[in-house]
Amino acid sequence: MAKKKSSDLELVLIQLISDVLEKSKNEALNYKQVSAKLNILDAAAKETILEILKDQVKKGIFQEPERGKFRLKDLKTFVTGKVDMTADGSAFIVPDDEFEKDIFVSARKLHNALNGDVVKVYIFAKKSGRKNEGEVVEIIKRAKTDFIGVIRISDRFAFVNIDDRKMLHDIFVPLTDLNGAKNGQKVQVSITDWPEGAKNPIGRISTILGEQGENNTEMNAILAQYGFPLVFPAEVEREADAIPEEITAEDLQGRRDFRDTVTFTIDPADAKDFDDAISFKILPNGNYEVGVHIADVSYYVRPNSKLDKEAYARATSVYLVDRVIPMLPERLSNGVCSLRPHEDKLCFAAVFELDGEANIVTEWFGRTAIHSNRRFSYEEAQEVIENKAGDYADEILKLNELAYIMRDRKFKNGAISFESTEVKFKLDETGKPIGVYVKERKDAHKLIEDFMLLANKKVAEFVAKKGKGKMKYTFIYRSHDSPNLENLGNFALFAARFGYKINMKTDKEIAKSLNYLMEDVEGKKEQNVLTQLAIRSMAKAIYTTKKTSHYGLAFDHYTHFTSPIRRYPDVMVHRLLALYLENGKSANEEEFETAASHSSTMEKRAADAERASIKYKQAEYLEENIGNNFIGIISGVTEWGMYVEIIENKCEGMVRLRDISDDFYVLDEKNYCIVGQRKKKKYQLGDEVKVKVKKVDLAKRQIDFTLIQE
Repeated sequence: MAKKKSSDLELVLIQLISDVLEKSKNEALNYKQVSAKLNILDAAAKETILEILKDQVKKGIFQEPERGKFRLKDLKTFVTGKVDMTADGSAFIVPDDEFEKDIFVSARKLHNALNGDVVKVYIFAKKSGRKNEGEVVEIIKRAKTDFIGVIRISDRFAFVNIDDRKMLHDIFVPLTDLNGAKNGQKVQVSITDWPEGAKNPIGRISTILGEQGENNTEMNAILAQYGFPLVFPAEVEREADAIPEEITAEDLQGRRDFRDTVTFTIDPADAKDFDDAISFKILPNGNYEVGVHIADVSYYVRPNSKLDKEAYARATSVYLVDRVIPMLPERLSNGVCSLRPHEDKLCFAAVFELDGEANIVTEWFGRTAIHSNRRFSYEEAQEVIENKAGDYADEILKLNELAYIMRDRKFKNGAISFESTEVKFKLDETGKPIGVYVKERKDAHKLIEDFMLLANKKVAEFVAKKGKGKMKYTFIYRSHDSPNLENLGNFALFAARFGYKINMKTDKEIAKSLNYLMEDVEGKKEQNVLTQLAIRSMAKAIYTTKKTSHYGLAFDHYTHFTSPIRRYPDVMVHRLLALYLENGKSANEEEFETAASHSSTMEKRAADAERASIKYKQAEYLEENIGNNFIGIISGVTEWGMYVEIIENKCEGMVRLRDISDDFYVLDEKNYCIVGQRKKKKYQLGDEVKVKVKKVDLAKRQIDFTLIQE
């Protein structure tokens, strides 16, 4: 133990010495100068400093450019980064500085760091040809201290077995901290302590989620796992309840009145929060006035109110398979702000005059009042389009015609059409899946989407143009970078196997050939695999205050203006637009960049939670099919197995390599396949295979298949 303590002390001293040398702008210092800067006066301690300096020169951490003088080698001795845990308990630290390489840390040198934590790592001198290796010296920030799992209680103590595969430690819970939890229940546990040298952290039960396997318990567990609260704080609900639903003369002041203009909403059949409505009228000159009216959330949710702080923290609504966890309390999301039919509502709008070729003649942004004449589901609007008859048929058909022209123009300008299939479940009254179907996107969906894109694009352009010259106006943009050419190149090689060619000469050519591919692949068995891979080779879209373009849409400026009931960035966009329409001063960029970054993080978290709920339902659905055979497509390959997506129901599971008995298979990462070492048989991404459902683990949301070899 003494050795462990002394090596810990040595690490601390190396870190302190490195800091001194770094601060001296790497001017070579002798051991006395280093000691003086560390306020070390004791002769023996100074000798220790000298020993460490000499020792670390041998190890290649420090240099001795002249006798008795030391400086840091170019290698950064200490790096901060994020822990990315592997299945065997070791980890890679992904440095904050994107130009640094990942650092490998063995399990015993992690010192209680957990997946996602921000840590400081000491890097060992590199032995030739080996990867960067290091040791965690400080946990700067825990990614999370709350975990979800199943509690096991014995006479003297309890443990929570954690669901998260990257959390490799059970959490010990003293019997005094059970908070009423019973053996076998699913719970949320908070880490309270992790004593030096202890194998397991200590925690207390914060929430009892319910009985394992019950639909409600499992959905709540997913929300808790991704850090979304299950209820609104009482004071937030009180603030929402105090907002009156009636619209007064004062509310209407300074608004354009559209209550006598034909207006309707088109949404999913089960939607309750109607964010957007479209108004339509033919102008005396034969042109069309199309208004995109968006719920005026920022009129009701004022900055720094309790409602606002809660909406900011959540940043987004979360859509699980069987429920919505709204960003705003129901009183607002489904009531006051929701653009329900036959009610006066307050909106923020983008209103366009379009000619017959969908060219914009004039545009106007500002606050409006509307009265929706009809609430259509997508299916009802689609029926009107297909039958050319029904409520507001003339308006819908003309809007659809204009949308077609805009869509066509968008693709000609280099936008990319990703039509991946969306899986939906038919659920019984207990939430159990009794069927799976694929949701189709038809003209009614695309019509709404194209007018929302128009509003988003034009609002962003308006602010960006206003900020030309010396004055730059802070704004929240939706940014999407062009793809990494190496990733895209790999995808192009893979797509070529299916006979699809990607022209990589220019961004426009890339977009054009991706669109041809997406069109060709529609309805084919490889559609999902190719679409998912294409999306993966693209950069991810984020929120930012930087004025950057949107590659996937081929727009120079783009924002999110159309969904403030369910997205916090849209609320910020409304506030900023209102400020600039009044010729207000530019808002604080740093503050909004922080908010944009937080929103991007929460959006990814919500998408992960949604995916987890789909995986759970898929596992639950296939639990009834253990032993049954299905035809599937290889949808992913890893070093331990291949993922297979069943064609008929889009459920995805894994065939483990160790379970394929006719050969020893290994991953060929570059060619997206696994290869038998003796017979050289290949299983390629996109291949059709026959599988049997072997095992379903609901708690881990995992499905295992056995490969049926012909």
